[in-house]
Amino acid sequence: MIRLVFLSDTHALHGRVRVPEGDVLVHCGDFTRKGDFIDVIEFDRFLAAQPHAHKIVIAGNHDICFERFPTRALEHLTHCTYLLDSSTTAMGLRFWGSPWQPWFYDWSFNLPRGEKLREKWALIPDDVDILVTHGPPRGILDVTDDGRTEGCDDLRARVDEIAPPVHAFGHIHEGSGVKREGKTTFVNAAICTAGYAPTNPARVLDVDPVTKKVKVVR
Repeated sequence: MIRLVFLSDTHALHGRVRVPEGDVLVHCGDFTRKGDFIDVIEFDRFLAAQPHAHKIVIAGNHDICFERFPTRALEHLTHCTYLLDSSTTAMGLRFWGSPWQPWFYDWSFNLPRGEKLREKWALIPDDVDILVTHGPPRGILDVTDDGRTEGCDDLRARVDEIAPPVHAFGHIHEGSGVKREGKTTFVNAAICTAGYAPTNPARVLDVDPVTKKVKVVR
């Protein structure tokens, strides 16, 4: 079994997070406060200190420099594999990462609902094992404190179509948790609460690289 540890929405407070041991550490975006380069540098130091054999990261809507100044931003992120509508394989599992979400205020990696987002989700391979997006699919761990469901309908349609063993995301802090539906285990790995307190736990799954069977550890 491969142990996967998921974080998201640490917002430069990762130093206060207890990170469980595992084989692959995945961060689902929003590791900075407002996309300042100093936050990226500090996050990279945090990653360097983690013992996991593989570290996989995508950006989120707060990680503004990764959309506006991607070359410079990536120069400061050296201790992980960064995914932007792309894939990597680690320990027999295929990961796909994408930072986009339906328009959310005027931050980064926003797209209007509809065709533009469908084009992004159409890039997701049919055979992906671990899908990593910043935002959730509609109706899955996506409810805000005021009762709105902020997930993406077209992402939900694509996930329903390909049924990956794991779909991990963050973005909606209030939705932190794990949920199984159909063949997919969904993980909202948001560490910060709605009030930006880094008190939600990291989420941990064990995945068999052959059968793709998933066990929820935490």
